[in-house]
Amino acid sequence: MSEADPSSSFATRSDRYFNRELSWLAFNRRVLEEAINRAHPILERLRFLSISGNNLDEFFMVRVAGLKGQQLENVDLRSADGLTPAQQLAAIEAEADLLMSEQQQVWHVLRGELAEVGVEVVGLEPLSADAEAWLAEHFTTQIFPILTPQALDPAHPFPFIPNLGLSIVFDLVRNSDKQNVRELVMIPSSLPRFVRIPGEPARYMALETVIRRYSHRLFPGFAVNDSGVFRIVRDSDIELEEEAEDLVRYFRSAIKRRKRGRVIRLEVEQGIPDAIEEMLQDMMQGGDALIAEIDGLIGIGDLDRIVEEDRPDLKFEPYAARFPERIREYGGDCFAAIRAKDIIVHHPYESFDVVVAFLKQAAADPDVVAIKQTLYRAGKQSAVIRALIDAAEAGKSVTAVVELKARFDEEQNLLWASALERAGVQVVYGFIDWKTHAKISMVVRREADQFRTYCHFGTGNYHPITARIYTDLSFFTADPRIGRDAASVFNYITGYVEPTELELLTMSPRDLRDRLCELIDAEIEHVRAGRPGTVWAKMNSLVDPAIIEKLYAASNAGVNIELIVRGICCLRPGVSGMSENIRVKSVVGRFLEHSRIAVFGNGKALPNNGANVFIASADWMPRNFDRRVEYMLPIENETVHDQVLDQVMVANLIDTEQSWVLDSEGRYARVPPGDKPFNLHRYFMTNPSLSGRGAAQGHGGAVPKLSLRRRS
Repeated sequence: MSEADPSSSFATRSDRYFNRELSWLAFNRRVLEEAINRAHPILERLRFLSISGNNLDEFFMVRVAGLKGQQLENVDLRSADGLTPAQQLAAIEAEADLLMSEQQQVWHVLRGELAEVGVEVVGLEPLSADAEAWLAEHFTTQIFPILTPQALDPAHPFPFIPNLGLSIVFDLVRNSDKQNVRELVMIPSSLPRFVRIPGEPARYMALETVIRRYSHRLFPGFAVNDSGVFRIVRDSDIELEEEAEDLVRYFRSAIKRRKRGRVIRLEVEQGIPDAIEEMLQDMMQGGDALIAEIDGLIGIGDLDRIVEEDRPDLKFEPYAARFPERIREYGGDCFAAIRAKDIIVHHPYESFDVVVAFLKQAAADPDVVAIKQTLYRAGKQSAVIRALIDAAEAGKSVTAVVELKARFDEEQNLLWASALERAGVQVVYGFIDWKTHAKISMVVRREADQFRTYCHFGTGNYHPITARIYTDLSFFTADPRIGRDAASVFNYITGYVEPTELELLTMSPRDLRDRLCELIDAEIEHVRAGRPGTVWAKMNSLVDPAIIEKLYAASNAGVNIELIVRGICCLRPGVSGMSENIRVKSVVGRFLEHSRIAVFGNGKALPNNGANVFIASADWMPRNFDRRVEYMLPIENETVHDQVLDQVMVANLIDTEQSWVLDSEGRYARVPPGDKPFNLHRYFMTNPSLSGRGAAQGHGGAVPKLSLRRRS
């Protein structure tokens, strides 16, 4: 059995691991904390609040739904920290209720501060005559025709309510005979959650408030005795059945079933009549659903509608990404620039347009004979898809690996797959049980009497929208060794031809975990030989028990370990005799840190020119090592090596304005700014990159040298 085998025997105790789900909730609390960070403009703070709400919805739809399924099926599958599904659900419910309460407190504060700067969210209070007249007309013409009240009685069964559906129950009294009537009004998702009342200051009213305000028009001849707003969250994960023979047909059916998933959470506004709450639980068969009473706004993620208000003075100053100067120096010829030297592009500071330009040039170049591309998430308006279609229509051999199992993008990916197939692209859906998560593009070009392969490797998705807010790395190379490895990876995905040997790449599920363990073992050996042993790593999540145990062993051997883990971290740092040489920080700020990087000192303190530097598509989680196709790639080019190590990694380590440090008890503390505060996002917004800035600026140009001594 491999030393890194995840089935190896380790202790499953809470004193060695933090709970995965509770660690995620701690991350979402850090997102929420940015909503009260006065260093951010007020509408950006509102955006963070909205993100924390949407994050929590997805958490319940997927993670909590999975645990609930285990509980109902009596599956005694314990987490790494030793908790049963029932124990985890109890802890999650308590922590999530506390988090939702904090969200409402933040919303109360932000609502007051927004009103002070001319953005108001109004309730049932009186409006001016003009505003009241406009709102009444808007309700009559734009809202009333879409609403369909439904009586709730033995003749009218309780209707199906879709996932995240917001609804109001009205208890009415008929004026003619004083009979009690109960009505349900489901609020269609096609209607905006907030109505913007014309004029200044900007005034918004929640849609449920508008409906309540004009309930007399909705129910003429009735008096409203009481009402209650509620929302449900359903199980929205798609479980793939092993016997699924046709993935496309299966996912089309599964997407429809998702909308009718088990109710996981019922959210009701505080003060809702007991009779209405009992009726809801009974009608939706939600007896085993988690119930949350909300004192404030239900569906806080919908506040992103208000963030769209045209008030640039209340938002981050717009940032225009740079196009790599290296490409411009070659007259926009991506192939010539890449052929001359490897390039790494740092998004969102450098534009994703360079990736699109690479593919567009490939599509239009008569010497390009083949393009192979993985597609995990590509967005709704994807220039990448357009370039692949153009290439196929131009007669090139184009292969697209479309991942149908990309959660919540399944429907969009099915649409792209159909469009690609119609254009003549060879569409492959990869493995049934594994997700193809590696982000690789490969272009084969005829040059003189031979073929040359150009490759792009990304740490993020081929998604033009998220590329504006996620920090990721795009690596371009014409190294023939990497080209051969990329071809082997594609052959593995499309034909199940497992590579017997890879020259530079490491891939999951083949040997990525083992390779990481070997690299950590090498640092342990350096320490035993009297040399420094150092590991730096940056990722979104650290969950894998085998890797965590290997890091503990390295810490005990004296290896110095610095981890930048934005989200979930199950490793306990700073524990004497286990992890005292491990430090963990999380960076949460204007941009979402998404790049995956691993650095090993190779016998010297970091940073150093001989360090082993890797970029990857994988986080350090069991799913990434065992159930996904991922890559890890060494960076050998000197300039690119310096950029990843001396710029990206050092900047993350010395940041003091957006950083949190994890202690051995699972608490995160915000790093104090110190005498010389450093903001890594601001640094990269104002300084050019090393590998993409071009020769005109010189290797010794104006890029400031970062030093670890700047850390407070």
